[in-house]
Amino acid sequence: MSSNEVDRALGASIRETGPAVIALIEDQWFERKSARIQPRDLAVALVALANAEGGTVLVGVHDGVVEGTKSDPQKTNALRQASIDFTSPPVRVHASQVACINQQGETDVLLAFRVEPGEMVHELRNGDCYLRVGDESRKLGFAQRQELHFDRGASQFDGTSVASVGVKDLDADLLGHYRGSAGFSGTHTQMLRNRGLLTADGVVTVAGYLLFSPNPSERFPQAYVRILRYRDERRGSGADMNVDAGYDVRVEGPIPYVIEEARRVIDDWQPKRRALSDDGRFDDIPIVPRDAWLEGLVNAVVHRSYSLVGDHVRVEIFPNRIEVSSPGRFPGLADPRNPLDISRYARNPRIARVCTDLRITQEMGEGIRRMFDEMRSRGLTDPAYVQTSGGVHLTLSAVSRISADVIERLPRNSLETLAVLRREASALGTGELRQLTGLSRPTLIKQLNALRDEGLVKWDGKSANDPRATWRASD
Repeated sequence: MSSNEVDRALGASIRETGPAVIALIEDQWFERKSARIQPRDLAVALVALANAEGGTVLVGVHDGVVEGTKSDPQKTNALRQASIDFTSPPVRVHASQVACINQQGETDVLLAFRVEPGEMVHELRNGDCYLRVGDESRKLGFAQRQELHFDRGASQFDGTSVASVGVKDLDADLLGHYRGSAGFSGTHTQMLRNRGLLTADGVVTVAGYLLFSPNPSERFPQAYVRILRYRDERRGSGADMNVDAGYDVRVEGPIPYVIEEARRVIDDWQPKRRALSDDGRFDDIPIVPRDAWLEGLVNAVVHRSYSLVGDHVRVEIFPNRIEVSSPGRFPGLADPRNPLDISRYARNPRIARVCTDLRITQEMGEGIRRMFDEMRSRGLTDPAYVQTSGGVHLTLSAVSRISADVIERLPRNSLETLAVLRREASALGTGELRQLTGLSRPTLIKQLNALRDEGLVKWDGKSANDPRATWRASD
């Protein structure tokens, strides 16, 4: 569910509000609470949302019943003060009343608490710390809280201001399209402020600029996607560079345009094969499932680090695979060695929220799993993530999937090493592989020998101690 639906429900007529909010699904940005909730318990939800991407807590609805909050003004005041009395540092929240008809058929009000993403880690006064993950407020352990502290600095860059840029400097057509999508009846300024895209003094944030400026690269020169197509499975270099003539483009502009235009280019350039389709006809079928590479592209653009200068999102199309590289490592809360276990955590919460409103993303935490499912449904090997010192590299290979039995026999993280060999598509020495993987020599040799025993890599050398021996992927 996008935030648009919450806004529409809260903006409905007095008789429609109750049924509309009851029909809403609780998710990353929305939670309902009973009018009987205690201020301290409300503070848990406020802290969880502030530590994630912000959102709305609606008080006065419980188990499909519109209770309202008008009957207890003293309780209402205590709830309004919950962020001050029970959170540290105080969560920034705007409370408002929404008119409704309660279960007795009387005019009443609901309390809507709109929470902004925090610029630092918030906790309860007793030290408990929570993070919104999907539709639950998850209590964090000590190590998780530490990682959250480390992540907050980078994650809030999209909320900083862009000097001397106001609403008038943004693209009015883009803003109008977003207003229509969100069903927002207020002004552009009100809409931008409601989404955290405008500071209190009316300056556009980084997120607002990247989303709605006609030319974001004017202030952020690396805010573009470069797409290259190679005629060979190797990149090559210098005179041997294998980039197809005329197949190297840079897609620039506001984020929604960049994603759509990059999608169109990749759709056109991706390698295909003639095969029997589901409708019984022979068609040109992409060798890498469209939903898989599109998820990789969207994740790269929405969740990349825009604070890192000197690098951009890059999509490289080879005859046997598609690779996506983006600046910025995974947040500390995410473990790239186990991508299917990664919990949602947006580096750019404001950008992610608007892209969800525009239905570019769903932001429900299922994107990586869907990518895996798409590859597996085609009988292809799993998506391979490799984290470098400054970014994340995703490889989607049109290679038959490795059986679960083989994976079970391999040493831990061997598939990451295999992914590096497949990505480089050339023979590499042990020293080169150590630099690319960051592994110690004993660990790397153990993985390589196991991969060779399974027939997944080939070794070429004269003896076990041959310094010129090389490894390459069998496929």
